[in-house]
Amino acid sequence: MKVITHLSNNIKIAEIISDQIIIQSVQDGLDLLGDLYYQGFDKLIIYEKNLTPEFFDLKTKIAGDILQKFSNYRVSLAIVGDFGKYESKSIRDFIFESNKTKHINFTETLEDALNRIVN
Repeated sequence: MKVITHLSNNIKIAEIISDQIIIQSVQDGLDLLGDLYYQGFDKLIIYEKNLTPEFFDLKTKIAGDILQKFSNYRVSLAIVGDFGKYESKSIRDFIFESNKTKHINFTETLEDALNRIVN
């Protein structure tokens, strides 16, 4: 796992780069959040491929539990990926509602993630 630092308006943003799944469980999400928060990052960008596929099955509650941790610690999160492949109405609604809060963002590109997470 590699962490790329982006700075914008004195905001320190961590972009996680890996070819592996980084978050398989709620505890993995909390560990990553705590580690990056301790390093002084205010916001986090992770890629869809780094999340367990169960994250996108809302019945597992993994997504809700992980995203609640980010909200509790007030660390903004952007998840970059191709979300059009998810046909479930519930996950599409979840993504839509998350994007409205601007605290949790699902985007298609890194540039869009950086724009949304900073503003």
